[in-house]
Amino acid sequence: MIPVRGYEGARVAVLGLGRSGLATARALEAGGAQALCWDDSPESRENAQAAGLMLHDLSRSDAWDDVAALIVSPGIPHLYPEPNRLIARAMEAGVPVDNDIGLFFRSLALGEWDQHDSPPRVVAVTGSNGKSTTSALIHHILTEAGKPSQLAGNIGRGVLDIDPPGNGAVVVLELSSYQTDLARALTPDIAVFTNLSPDHLDRHGGMGGYFAAKRRLFAEGGPDRAVIGVDEPEGVYLANQLVEHAADDRLIRISVERKLTGPGWMVQARKGQLSEWRKGRQVASIDLRGVPGLPGTHNHQNACAAYAVARTLGVAPRVIESALHSFGGLPHRSQLVGEKGGVRFVNDSKATNTDSAEKALLAFRSIRWIAGGLGKDGGIAALAPHLGEVKKAYLIGHSARDFALQLGETPHEICETMAEAVRRAAEEAEAGDTVLLAPAAASFDQYPNFEKRGEDFVAQVARLL
Repeated sequence: MIPVRGYEGARVAVLGLGRSGLATARALEAGGAQALCWDDSPESRENAQAAGLMLHDLSRSDAWDDVAALIVSPGIPHLYPEPNRLIARAMEAGVPVDNDIGLFFRSLALGEWDQHDSPPRVVAVTGSNGKSTTSALIHHILTEAGKPSQLAGNIGRGVLDIDPPGNGAVVVLELSSYQTDLARALTPDIAVFTNLSPDHLDRHGGMGGYFAAKRRLFAEGGPDRAVIGVDEPEGVYLANQLVEHAADDRLIRISVERKLTGPGWMVQARKGQLSEWRKGRQVASIDLRGVPGLPGTHNHQNACAAYAVARTLGVAPRVIESALHSFGGLPHRSQLVGEKGGVRFVNDSKATNTDSAEKALLAFRSIRWIAGGLGKDGGIAALAPHLGEVKKAYLIGHSARDFALQLGETPHEICETMAEAVRRAAEEAEAGDTVLLAPAAASFDQYPNFEKRGEDFVAQVARLL
């Protein structure tokens, strides 16, 4: 646990008592604060009380008397589409609002890091797609290289629930836009921006607000080194903002869509070949085509980002290459879950929008595509140019019929449920086909989250195999 510093003897309210909220309350009390906990869910309040935490009804008129700060769980909106009523009341009362990420960086900054021969370092990864795989891959490479590493944030453990990092240790954080938007302290040593595509726009008031939330990690965080994907205009702009001159090696540009040039530090992957360039010269290369846990161009981008971070931390290219080959991938992200009769079954339940579904569709050949769920604005119209490898679509969930109308001449069948979709796809699949779950939609019509949706797919495949 990371004890929260700076609130010794103070009363600090905690709103939202899920995984991060409970960890935050415990870390506040470990640091000498009094945590005042609240959640709209009676079940969550009961769990907190059973854990020995103090409940404090934040809806009462006197709830904010002598409260030093409000710490908010990331899923609770503080501005758009409208502020949560309790957050609005805190702001009206002049109570500072923060989240566990802000507390983490604030507390580390006040720690006794000067006692270490090699101070711990923090790597923070953000972006629209690939940040989970990139974060996990960085952690895997460092572990394989013998460097102590912990994975936390939006993946793994709650950020305040990790062990205090020791001499030479690295903390790898996956940070969503919800987390970077509100944190009052952001001071990573290395910051990574993977890519940007429309998502969570209602929460950020549009694309500009969404990018601004990501940009805070760099503009306000002031990392010693930044790794920036430059395959979108926002990445190009962000990279330009962070350098003093073209050869400034505080920036590492990464790309899988263009040939990078210039005197700076670059990592790019073209036709499955990753290469590192410095001062206009190639200094290392890795063939990614045979790496089983990283299929497709989108995963090659993740590999470029993880490679760049590992090189910054002093890991040799050959050690990185070996670690890439031993990386098993993450559940629900291009996860190979079974194979029978030459037919592969791949779980990419995390593909909750058209951008991530596009990447999955481009990563495989001869696809039996399971799609659908709670569709987002525009449905799957944006995927029309990328359906060439889809032999047939099997549609599930709330948006199945809407998706069917957007498939044009692509063969399709409305299956409604996961069990039926997997059964029909498996019946019709031939050797060389890939049965791919890449929903291009949220899961909330049939499942509580994308993980449960992916687990159902895996279970249905297991029954067949």
